[in-house]
Amino acid sequence: MQNRLLTKIVVSLIVCLLTLTMGLLNPSPAQAVNNPELLPDEVTPVLDLANYLPELQEESLIREFETFEQETGWKLRVLTQYEKSPGRAVIKFWDLDDRSILLVADGKGGNILAFSVGDDVYPLLPRTFWIELQTRFGNMYYVRENGENNSIVTAMETVKSCLAKGGCLVVPGLPQEQWILTLITSVVGGIIFGLAALPRKPGQVFAWQWVLIISPLWGILFIAFGMGPVLTRTSDWLPIFRNVIGFVLGALVAYFSPLLNQESPSEET
Repeated sequence: MQNRLLTKIVVSLIVCLLTLTMGLLNPSPAQAVNNPELLPDEVTPVLDLANYLPELQEESLIREFETFEQETGWKLRVLTQYEKSPGRAVIKFWDLDDRSILLVADGKGGNILAFSVGDDVYPLLPRTFWIELQTRFGNMYYVRENGENNSIVTAMETVKSCLAKGGCLVVPGLPQEQWILTLITSVVGGIIFGLAALPRKPGQVFAWQWVLIISPLWGILFIAFGMGPVLTRTSDWLPIFRNVIGFVLGALVAYFSPLLNQESPSEET
């Protein structure tokens, strides 16, 4: 009985191994990874296999990419796909090298944008730049409001402008939702500043020692998270002014509210 049981287990393991091996040897997945027959005979910097780009917009992108490559040497390429992909075949098709930037727009995922970047690009546009670029212009909400075509074009226009001026540490421009977040952190930083400044000794008006002790906390919220993203992304003074006012108001409310609450009972008596 034990021999028969052992034989069945061995046979089952062999069947499983053969099944896995056949799955690995199946040529269908390989077609999705490297599918050169999807590529056209004529080399063009834009391959719109998913039909995301209107004809005029595609032609405009092609002209811009060709002119930009002639002037700067940077290769900008766009591939859109949905169900089928040429995969690694585009490397040889476009002769991608260290000065190449490939945008792949695929509608199957939550974010339609993905980037393949050459090593020479990272000193000018760091990895954090590409993460922010993908997050800002490739998310489903942006695509829903502006369309896949404008998501692609805006992302590549941003890349072009940053390369033309010698690089960017962050993506230029300040979206409203990002500014609102900086405003919130500025107000919270002001509240912490105001609470730290509350007098703790008789006759004390402003507890500057506590303000200095707590300065790493309110400083990070106001300067690093509140002002930093604004100053690095836009030269517009209005969001800067609003964040400063938010910090000041938060500090005043946090400072005066407890003092007013302490004074009100004495007035009633």
